[in-house]
Amino acid sequence: MAISSSSSVPLLSLNTVSSSSSFPFSLSCVRPQSRRNQRLVVSCSSSETDSGSDSLNGNGRHSQMSSMTPFGVTMNEAGLSRPPYKWRRVLLKVSGEALAGDHTQNIDPKVTMEIAREVASVTRLGIEVAIVVGGGNIFRGASWAGSSGLDRSSADYIGMLATVMNSIFLQATMESIGIPTRVQTAFRMSEVAEPYIRRRAVRHLEKGRVVIFAAGTGNPFFTTDTAAALRGAEINAEVVLKATNVDGVYDEDPRCNPNACLLDTLTYQEVTSKDLSVMDMTAITLCQENKIPVVVFNLNKPGNISKAIKGEKVGTLIGAAWNSTVAPRT
Repeated sequence: MAISSSSSVPLLSLNTVSSSSSFPFSLSCVRPQSRRNQRLVVSCSSSETDSGSDSLNGNGRHSQMSSMTPFGVTMNEAGLSRPPYKWRRVLLKVSGEALAGDHTQNIDPKVTMEIAREVASVTRLGIEVAIVVGGGNIFRGASWAGSSGLDRSSADYIGMLATVMNSIFLQATMESIGIPTRVQTAFRMSEVAEPYIRRRAVRHLEKGRVVIFAAGTGNPFFTTDTAAALRGAEINAEVVLKATNVDGVYDEDPRCNPNACLLDTLTYQEVTSKDLSVMDMTAITLCQENKIPVVVFNLNKPGNISKAIKGEKVGTLIGAAWNSTVAPRT
């Protein structure tokens, strides 16, 4: 008996011969290549090669067995294993400033290790995690444009290279604790990372690898927030998680008003109409058009990353309700 699909990666293979030496058979189970609908073809046949057409076994039965007509079985997502959490595939946006930690510039290894450990704890539960990293801890293009003879495009390209540096550092940290991680860049840097290819990125995620998207969108004048929204839409992420240095979105600036209230949920329209500092307008509009919820939460509180990835209530949720079950995007 054999079970096969379009994949060639076996999960189980069994070959045996009965004690009556008459009916050898094999059984194999194959991992589906995708978590979407699967069409399995099932067939059963003997591998007996006896040349005698009338040969009988000890029980008086023919030792050869005619093949059974193959039949198909369709498995949808409900029939496949799914983590018991709100999100199944997430995109985590980490700003460059957050990576700096208490330092004024560069990278704090304690921060990257904390991120790696929390991401590891959820990937082992079957949740697929992609990450977009900013570069503001090293170089912020918008801040340098116009100074020292730098035009905006040149400054933004330097900022993109800064995100690659952060991504490689984070990749090395994750792999040091056993998390298989791939870095994909928006423009080719094949000696240090893979080029961004959407199908390859999705395949990495399906195999349980973490994918870090570096170099933003590859175009000047676009922020890494926009890159997070864009990559999230491309890989069919169910949520964009924005890790910041504050607990979420407030009705007023908490640095100016200590009585400012943390908002539990927001609609996309409220974010745009009130001009709240969540993401830039291009990013939030892209999330709205593709119906991708956004969670804004504090990176500096231990456990917040894993809570956000698992869909537990933390920070501010935009574009959905905490008690709702968000259907997978297609």
